[in-house]
Amino acid sequence: MDRNTARQDAWILGINSAYHEPSACLVHNGKLVAAAEEERFSRVRHGKPADLKNPHWLPEQSIRYCLAEAGIESGAITEVGYSFAPELRLAGNVAVDTEATPEGAGTIEGEERFYRLLRQVPQRLSLLLGQDVRDRFRWIEHHLCHAASAFFVSPFEDAAVLSVDGIGEAATTWLGRGQGNRLHLLAEFGYPNSLGLLWTKLSRFLGFGNYGQWKVMALAAYGDPDRFYPAFRTFVECDDSGNFEVDGRTLQFRVESCASLERLFGPRCGREEELDDRFRDIAAALQRVTNEALLAVVRRLKAETDSKNLCLAGGVALNCVANRLLLEEGGFEDLFVQPAANDAGTALGACYYLWNQVLGGERVETMVHSYLGPSFARDAVCLLSQVNPEAVAKASNLPAQVARLIAQGSTVALFQGRMEFGPRALGNRSILADPRRADMVRLLNDKVKQREWFRPFAASVLAERACEWFAMERRTIADRFMVLAYPVRPEKLGLIPAVTHVDGTTRLQTVDRENNLVFHQVIEEFARITGVPLVLNTSLNESEPIVCSPADALRTCLKSGVDYLVIEGHIVDIARCHASVAALLDVTPPVRDSMPQQQSSPDSADAEPALDEDVAAVFMSR
Repeated sequence: MDRNTARQDAWILGINSAYHEPSACLVHNGKLVAAAEEERFSRVRHGKPADLKNPHWLPEQSIRYCLAEAGIESGAITEVGYSFAPELRLAGNVAVDTEATPEGAGTIEGEERFYRLLRQVPQRLSLLLGQDVRDRFRWIEHHLCHAASAFFVSPFEDAAVLSVDGIGEAATTWLGRGQGNRLHLLAEFGYPNSLGLLWTKLSRFLGFGNYGQWKVMALAAYGDPDRFYPAFRTFVECDDSGNFEVDGRTLQFRVESCASLERLFGPRCGREEELDDRFRDIAAALQRVTNEALLAVVRRLKAETDSKNLCLAGGVALNCVANRLLLEEGGFEDLFVQPAANDAGTALGACYYLWNQVLGGERVETMVHSYLGPSFARDAVCLLSQVNPEAVAKASNLPAQVARLIAQGSTVALFQGRMEFGPRALGNRSILADPRRADMVRLLNDKVKQREWFRPFAASVLAERACEWFAMERRTIADRFMVLAYPVRPEKLGLIPAVTHVDGTTRLQTVDRENNLVFHQVIEEFARITGVPLVLNTSLNESEPIVCSPADALRTCLKSGVDYLVIEGHIVDIARCHASVAALLDVTPPVRDSMPQQQSSPDSADAEPALDEDVAAVFMSR
């Protein structure tokens, strides 16, 4: 396709699905139209397991949603960006490790299978869309997509850019500079030098599995970092020049064994074992080492770019403790982290890399909110009409009524508008509660969320009053996305115990009137009643992905014990929803599968059909 034509009316589809957090994003002439994660539709956590046997699985429902939201057919798509470069993975991962699982990651057999399956994606996407898009399809390096997702939708014309995650193709860390509509690479760190995989391994060691990094971060605040810090420094090195190294022989990233770590720290935590001081101290030392490594890299970036601004991306950029440290001590004046900094955000980055850097499009979008998913006004009204009438009330003054319920000690699920993109619920798929109640943490963790006692809850605060309650040395647009933790001001300590972690900090979302009027009004009313301009905010889910649809929301409230569901101007008293409501939901289950949709069985995943010939036959017949 002629690039000048593409710039005139560019519909760009971005896709992430090589590993986990499969997602899709759609951008039109530089404007962000829609973005969503597959897990919200399929109800499978993280969308799919990160497995060498499934890189060809596509986020079908997310792609369909993006096209439907834009009101276009697949033929309108002018460019497709996929956030992975298969050849780089194959070239950079074989025979790197001293230990590997047979036919697993790092072996020639495992990597070649991963490569063959991944190369099927353009054909499979063409069949899904009913359009041969292979001539519009581009493989884009994973960390380049992370970097693009951070810089091109930031408010900065010039910024240092850092992407840190587990692994892309072979790189784990990307350092660069963004200027206008261009990204420039300064340096990359390669596997096994990975802070992201370090956290994954320690998450497994501490008994939290592959996706317990946020539990480890919460636990760290309870520990003493001095106890195990020297042990960590035997296998994680960083220097003042901004380099770090991770010893893959000690971490044994590609096998289940933790033998080397057990020699340093003692036995790993069993599934039912008490998290005693030893495990808390290990988590604390991990956070300290991570802070030091990231700060050294960021200071290097400051020295090499002399920029005033820093953009962060990658799963490690969701570490809210480290992010505040980087903002305050990294030497930069401002910071941006887009809300889907994990792999899901690379779909967004693929779109903007194509729009800005490949097509030369102008910077026209600053990401000021994350409300990019589907809305369900009609579905909500239909569902409410079938709920027993005594349980549903039309709100005459919704913000005031919701604030009053929260102030009285109720837990309130707020379901409104478009679903958030990224792992944080920011007022459209949230559970709200009173931050003044010390017992609220135990109640929510035990009764509603079914999660560990030590995990803290975030706060959503009126943007205009945030500095009254929290020590915020610098304000940043990233404060809207709940990606930084700030200290509670000394004079306010004790007033909001439900959102104050043991270290005196709070993971914070600032709420402004322009981007979420209803949520802002609810907090305003709560402040009028209580004098406290913030509420506890946690995601509307229970051991599952954040809810997507009204049926998901009602089902979760019934199961978890949330007191009220606020949806489309109505307040549902969950305790008054009798058995007929549960029966209704059983008759109309959500769209979900035990595994994502189109995906074949493990046996057929190894098959290598002649998809090129199949696709050619399909489109030559049209």
